[in-house]
Amino acid sequence: MSDRDEKDPVERMVDAYERMLEYVDGVIGKAEKSTLPSLKKSLDAAREKAVELNELTREEAEKIATYVERDMKEAAHFLVETGDEFRDWFRFDVELIEGRLMEMFASVADRTRLELERFANQARQAAIYRTGEVTGPGTLVCDQCGKELHFHKAGHIPPCSKCRGTTYRRSSEQV
Repeated sequence: MSDRDEKDPVERMVDAYERMLEYVDGVIGKAEKSTLPSLKKSLDAAREKAVELNELTREEAEKIATYVERDMKEAAHFLVETGDEFRDWFRFDVELIEGRLMEMFASVADRTRLELERFANQARQAAIYRTGEVTGPGTLVCDQCGKELHFHKAGHIPPCSKCRGTTYRRSSEQV
């Protein structure tokens, strides 16, 4: 029986988000500065590895790679637009975030800053986050009612508990 068959599907996708982020961090960490692979290439490799190891179906791996890339673009947009520190992007006490996840997320963002700035320039309009997707740590705001949804680790995006809205945007205000 594979790992795919044993876990709750939502929990399995959240775990896969963290594993994919860890793999991207590892690929970037092993590269020389002069040969730093692009985030996209690292995500492609992570996606293929998850499929090869039978951790995810190809469709699931595509979704998770899309979620990780979206979160990296949003982090870059925040850093480029505000000039603030990465920790301010989360909008809550970073000590609440699981240590290793915070290190990986920050590491990928820091080491790919130039590429992320390029992403940010291409994606000036904030990304839309939808119910059913997986997101990394941070604060999402409901498009319909403005209720904040805080993620201290990767998690599945539920409908808004206040209005049942299904679309969110990453909050860019500081606490």
